[in-house]
Amino acid sequence: MYKGLGDRAIAQAPDASLTAVLDPESNSIATIVKHLAGNMRSRWTDFLTSDGEKPTRNRDSEFEAPPQTRAELLEMWESGWKCAFAALESLSDENMAQTVLIRTEAHSVMQAVNRNLAHTVYHVGQIVFLAKHFAAGNWTTLTIPRGGSAKFFARVAKGEASQR
Repeated sequence: MYKGLGDRAIAQAPDASLTAVLDPESNSIATIVKHLAGNMRSRWTDFLTSDGEKPTRNRDSEFEAPPQTRAELLEMWESGWKCAFAALESLSDENMAQTVLIRTEAHSVMQAVNRNLAHTVYHVGQIVFLAKHFAAGNWTTLTIPRGGSAKFFARVAKGEASQR
């Protein structure tokens, strides 16, 4: 669901806006994608058997030299999600009782999953905000449009739409 929101937001962002920032302290869509991809690769690679903060990760560099093209950005975006989905799909009920480490701090598997989900959703929200800002009048809502709640709920009740 959240990957889909990000996918659809990025798709609506004009190419020139992918690296644009609102102010010197803000991140661009490309920078956020680079950070998310680095975070997901680190957290989800060998999820059950190694610390989620890999020694090869250079978090600070994720905020420098963002991808410059849509193709590069999308490649990073997909690589991060691929790691996350592969790790999540491999989990079993038995794994839920395990402990994993993130920066040497112990977490239950569920805590680690929830921690990364919250982090990812936070940044997907930033991507959506920026994409909507830069798309301006060309933006198509990703969820229920303003003033469209009753119509949407009626479609759900009829089985014509899903709340997911």
